[in-house]
Amino acid sequence: MTALVQKEWWSVPEIIDAKLPDFPNTERGILKLIERSRWRNTDFARKRAARGAGWEYHWTLFPQYAQNHLIRAVHTKPDAVPQEEDRTAKWAAYEQLPAKHQEKAQYRADVLDRFHKLVQGGMTKFEAAHEAGKMSSCSARSIWNWLDMVYAVPREDWLPCLAPSYAKGARPRVKTPIDPDFVDLVKSDWLRLAGPSFTTSYERARRIAEHRGIPTVPVHTMRRWIKANVSKETETFLRKGEDALKRLYPAQTRDKTAMTAMEGVNGDFHRFDVFVRFPGGPGQAEEIGRPQMVAFQDIFSGRLLSWRVDRTANSHAVQLCLGDLIEDWGIPNHVLLDNGREFAAKAITGGTPTRFRFKVRDDDIPGLLTSLGCKVHWATPYSGQSKPIERAFRDLCDSVAKHPAFEGAYTGNSPTAKPEDYGTRAVPLEQFLAVLSEEIERHNMRRDRRTETAYGRSFAEVFDESYASAPITKATPAQRRLWLLGAEGVRAHSRTGQISFMGNKYYAPWMLEIAGEKVVARFDRADLWAGLHIYDLTGEYRGHAVCQAKAGFFDVEEGRAHAKARGDWMKAERAAARAHRKLTAAELGEALAEAALPQAEAPEPKVVRIATTPRPEPKPVVDAGIEAKQAELIEDFETRKLAHVQRQDDEDERDLARRAFDIEARLERGEELTRDQRKWLNSFQRTPTYKAMKAMVESFGETALRK
Repeated sequence: MTALVQKEWWSVPEIIDAKLPDFPNTERGILKLIERSRWRNTDFARKRAARGAGWEYHWTLFPQYAQNHLIRAVHTKPDAVPQEEDRTAKWAAYEQLPAKHQEKAQYRADVLDRFHKLVQGGMTKFEAAHEAGKMSSCSARSIWNWLDMVYAVPREDWLPCLAPSYAKGARPRVKTPIDPDFVDLVKSDWLRLAGPSFTTSYERARRIAEHRGIPTVPVHTMRRWIKANVSKETETFLRKGEDALKRLYPAQTRDKTAMTAMEGVNGDFHRFDVFVRFPGGPGQAEEIGRPQMVAFQDIFSGRLLSWRVDRTANSHAVQLCLGDLIEDWGIPNHVLLDNGREFAAKAITGGTPTRFRFKVRDDDIPGLLTSLGCKVHWATPYSGQSKPIERAFRDLCDSVAKHPAFEGAYTGNSPTAKPEDYGTRAVPLEQFLAVLSEEIERHNMRRDRRTETAYGRSFAEVFDESYASAPITKATPAQRRLWLLGAEGVRAHSRTGQISFMGNKYYAPWMLEIAGEKVVARFDRADLWAGLHIYDLTGEYRGHAVCQAKAGFFDVEEGRAHAKARGDWMKAERAAARAHRKLTAAELGEALAEAALPQAEAPEPKVVRIATTPRPEPKPVVDAGIEAKQAELIEDFETRKLAHVQRQDDEDERDLARRAFDIEARLERGEELTRDQRKWLNSFQRTPTYKAMKAMVESFGETALRK
């Protein structure tokens, strides 16, 4: 016969080591319990037979929970003992509970701790339960229930056991089976770039399924299935495209704290939302447009170091802006550039190995940055977050474009966000440059910056502190010619070495050395007669060539790892997306055509009414004189109408554009316009003809309006 418990007689040290429930944790507390309960006055206490003093106590004297624990240890199967996996699963389920349920579990654990402290203080369990209930605003019955929930559970694992679980008694949800063919119909229609609503896709799929005899489910059931089985990444890729999927991947954060001033700069163009009046050249009218600014920013500090303004984005402005940067601050080690044509021009980055614009040849002339030894990096196309200068441009959009001095010249940042006073004013270029210069300086000097290198200082303070101790490379006078002069690859005459360039002849006696070779000719864009500075393809200066015939023009790797991780992620999402969309749009269209409603027969009328012939009404008697006047009036109206149509046909697109520009000029001068003139101008400005003629005038001047 199996013993009820494994061990019947226990000493105080053995009780402490066993950590039995409902016993104090210290020897002193257990001795007080024995004295208070008078265990030694019963037959279930004896002195130890071993050598030395001490008592042993029968297990039947123990508290009820301790007795149950000893009995359960004998009669419980080993498989029923909670394993470490069960403990981990309980804590995992507890972490998924709402915060409100976790707070309740903590409250119950605090109440039980208070109950045990009262018991250890000398109260009976009944008294401790009532007293703890009063102190915690709960009933004694609840405390007994909570004690059952944590029975034989270590104190550190109480919270998962005490957490309320309202779903234990809930009726289990029965999942409705869904036919896979119907699922494919819904997914193939809904997961398209057209982005149809789910209800519409469901209705189309239901029509096809009913025609083919496929069982369907309610729309809310199908919506729950889609939500549970189609990931957000798959939905985004198939309904919004690859760029939208790319935005779901977290952007890479780069550390700038290890850099120094002028170690790296980044540059880009920005078009301001302001109408500016550009002065015209000799014999040319003023031009109104939105100015383009190219700027270079120090990556470490965020300070804007140089900037230039032009009508359009072009490589000449980039060259001059780089010249300002190098002349004022020095030569940077690394340059992060936009992938636009103005930066990828051969005059700027020619000879760079990773320049994927235009044709890349081995004999390309070295660009400005290549000649200066700068390491060129290209930003990811259509990724503004790759260039830190975009953050500065966002500040300038507000501080410059919406400046009070430009009231009436602001254009709005999109065609749908035009202000009420759109097109009423264009500010002079001098005024725009003055405001822009002041706002850029204030942008650099503003304090309380929260970047990882500023810590409350301004961009200028951060740059100045690092610039004073950083190794800076300054340009030599010979290097200044690299950005002050234009560059062109030419080939010297095979016999004399003479160079023909833009209709002029350039020669010097030393040029026999370069006869037949391809060289780089650098020139002053504003003075071609000043001669050419000749360089070889390696950038070595060869000499100066004098103009002989004056007949030409006068003026003229963490990133790589990040990209690979994002590419792998997007590749996996594309594969998952293709698995969802099993039917093409064409196949869905054919299926819908098969499920089209049959042509219904026209219903026969129940009541037929006999058609009657109306009586002819008598013609009114009109005087012959009145008829003659009416005919004369109609003939005069037709003649006027024909003349108006003929005049409109004779007036071609240039006449209409010239009339619109004249009205705009009168509007700028402050002259009053009639209501019809304003209405016609507003309607004509929205036509493609006006936009095309406006672009032609901006490019070629008013000569474009001549017939």
